[in-house]
Amino acid sequence: MTAPSSPCIERVQPAEEHTLLPHLIALLRDATESGGSIGFLPPLSTETAGVYWRKVFAEMAQDTCTLLVAREAGQVAGREAGQVLGAVQLALVMWPNAPHRAEVRKLLVLTSHRRRGIGRALMDAVERAADAAGRTLLVLDTRQGDAAERLYRALDYQEVGVVPGWCRDTHGAPDSTVIFYKHLPPAAPLTKTPPPA
Repeated sequence: MTAPSSPCIERVQPAEEHTLLPHLIALLRDATESGGSIGFLPPLSTETAGVYWRKVFAEMAQDTCTLLVAREAGQVAGREAGQVLGAVQLALVMWPNAPHRAEVRKLLVLTSHRRRGIGRALMDAVERAADAAGRTLLVLDTRQGDAAERLYRALDYQEVGVVPGWCRDTHGAPDSTVIFYKHLPPAAPLTKTPPPA
């Protein structure tokens, strides 16, 4: 059996909305139906998921959000080449006193492709995107006890604290969330070559 190839991580452009929207809707519905705590409850309709992603694309057009996707690298038997396997967003804080801050939002990986390093690859890519945007402080939150919590800790995100009853699960029971932050090292300044003597 051939090992799965590493996914390609790409930054989505606003002009790709029409092409990518069906894939992103399917990804969001998959995460919701599998019990992910991502703001929605099952059953999540195609229409509701589409409204959400159109808002994300509107933010991208305003340069306040970056969307990264993980795609299938090449043709795999039984699947469409280039299939979207996961996604993550970087929301840029636009307040004048916080030009260094950004929020990591909605890390999603298809249930059929979890535990293959896709989530980690997306997080590595979103940190590079933050660095390129001049953002050195990242914040995020996740449901306490989820696999994502373990991933964030492994990536050196620091816990701020736990908020009990942050949201409700599919049965109406309260769920707690863990808030994390991470300081990224500032980009190394470009060194100028001294002029010849």
